[in-house]
Amino acid sequence: MPVDQSYIGRVYPPTRPYEVGREKIREFADAIGDPNPIYRESSAAQALGYPDVVAPPTFAIVLTLPAGGQVIRDPDFGIDYSRVVHGEQRFVHHRPIVAGDVLQVVLTVEDIRVAAGNDLVTNRAELVTIEGEQVCTAYSVIVARGTAA
Repeated sequence: MPVDQSYIGRVYPPTRPYEVGREKIREFADAIGDPNPIYRESSAAQALGYPDVVAPPTFAIVLTLPAGGQVIRDPDFGIDYSRVVHGEQRFVHHRPIVAGDVLQVVLTVEDIRVAAGNDLVTNRAELVTIEGEQVCTAYSVIVARGTAA
C-alpha cells in the first residue's frame, strides 16, 4: 500500500521533554568510540567555554529517532514497518547539545516521493529547548520498499 501523500507538511505534537544527562552523553560517546574529554569531563568542556559536558554531534539521534516513530506508528499514513529501511540522516546544529538541556522534538513530514517502486519519506525534526531555543534540525529519509503505486 502506498503512503498517503496528503501527509506532506503534517506536523506532529512535540515529544515529552528530555533532560540531557552527563551519563547519557558519556554512554553515547563510549558507544561511538570517541574519547574526547569534553564528552566526559565538565572541566574540559568549561575550559572551551561550554557550560557543561557537550554531546557528540550525532547524539541528537537519541531524541529524533523516537520522534520519527510517530510517522511510522501512524496507522493512517500507510507504512508497513517490516518494509522500512533508513535511507539518509543529517544534522544541522544551531548550537551544541549540552548536559542539562531539556529538549523536545517537533517532527514534520517534509516530502514524500517515489523512486523505483519505493516510497521515500523525508522528515524534519526540530530539537528545541522547552524555552523555545532552536538547538538542532535533523533530516531523515526512510524508505518503504516496494510500497509505491
